[in-house]
Amino acid sequence: MKNRLFLTGCLFLLCQAALPQVTIEACYRKVRENYPLIKQYDLIAKAKAYNLENAAKGYLPQLSFSAKATYQSDVTKIPIDLAQLGFEGVKIPHLSKDQYGLTLDVSQTLWDGGEIRSERKSIESASEVEQRSVEVSVYAVNAQVNQLFFGILLADAQIERNRLLKQDLQHTYEQVSASVAGGVANQSDLDAVQVDRLKAEQNEVEYVSTRKAYISMLAQLTGMELDDNTQFVKPDDLSRPTSDGIYRPELWLYDARIHNYEMEERRITAGLLPKLGLFVTGGYGKPGLDLFENDFAPYYTAGVRLSWNIGNFYTLKNRRNSMRNNILQVETERDTFLFNTRLDIIEKDETINKYAGQLKYDDEIVRLKASVCRASEAKMLCGTISGTDLTRDIDAEQVAIQERILHEMRLLLAIYDLKFATNN
Repeated sequence: MKNRLFLTGCLFLLCQAALPQVTIEACYRKVRENYPLIKQYDLIAKAKAYNLENAAKGYLPQLSFSAKATYQSDVTKIPIDLAQLGFEGVKIPHLSKDQYGLTLDVSQTLWDGGEIRSERKSIESASEVEQRSVEVSVYAVNAQVNQLFFGILLADAQIERNRLLKQDLQHTYEQVSASVAGGVANQSDLDAVQVDRLKAEQNEVEYVSTRKAYISMLAQLTGMELDDNTQFVKPDDLSRPTSDGIYRPELWLYDARIHNYEMEERRITAGLLPKLGLFVTGGYGKPGLDLFENDFAPYYTAGVRLSWNIGNFYTLKNRRNSMRNNILQVETERDTFLFNTRLDIIEKDETINKYAGQLKYDDEIVRLKASVCRASEAKMLCGTISGTDLTRDIDAEQVAIQERILHEMRLLLAIYDLKFATNN
């Protein structure tokens, strides 16, 4: 007999080990892999590479081509009559009223005041802001994972407890049936036990349906293959997480936004400086550079160009003030976030204290309720109490057990919600 029980236990353990098991940490990892927004990381990286490459091309020689054909109502002429000066038959040439030109301009920046470098820094900081924004959105999904995962664990505990209750009620039903047959109990006593059996069946439908719904939602969220046979591992660490520091991705996003505005301010400064470069212009047209040759001719010019947009100083003060105002706004948002998060941490700390304190008494309450229930069963068999009194004590015991299960699950959820609030 002992050997048979041992073999049965071993087979049960082997079957349990063969079932797929899922931890909440695995769900966190799978969410990052499955969440659609995660694709934004690659898109942001590609956009950053494209923009940086475009900005770097500002150091390459810049080409521009132009063509024109014009007709003028008048042209410049030299008002000298050479015939009066004794130069008969000699005419001073002048330009025709129709003129044509093709030009190709080549310019090479020697110094741009750091504008291109500032633009590249600004592109990198803007990309960092986008990446941090995605990180915030992905991290927020962990709160949904917490609700679903611990909702499944609560349903598991309720289903298991309800299974044991059904067994106990079946045993009680058989005992009361025997008492009715022996004339010790009435049919109404048996009916009262039957009502509790039906309630247990009804509760099982609710628990199983809730569990199935949560599993479907968690599977959709994580992309994992989850079904009714999947085992969800209850965390065994009930220790309170540290709340000394806050390491939420929102803080990294605020830092990235501030850094981006600082880079924009540097771009403003770079736009104030003069630009130095080389240029070469080649052309073919009528006339060329020689205004006394009214024919098509090639030509070119080359030199050094210094340009300085003084107009940027007109709006300098307002643009800088705008950037600094934006930074102050972000800092205010960050301070507000930290303030609200600290309030949230205080609330979750107290929630943990509440459920931890309640759990200290739950086991003793359950033990006492169970003792009362067993005594009522004995009295029922002796005919000293009714079936209604027995079911009342059975219900009281089940309420105590369900409250203990609920307190434990809510304690676990509060602990993981605190971990989420601090990212510790």
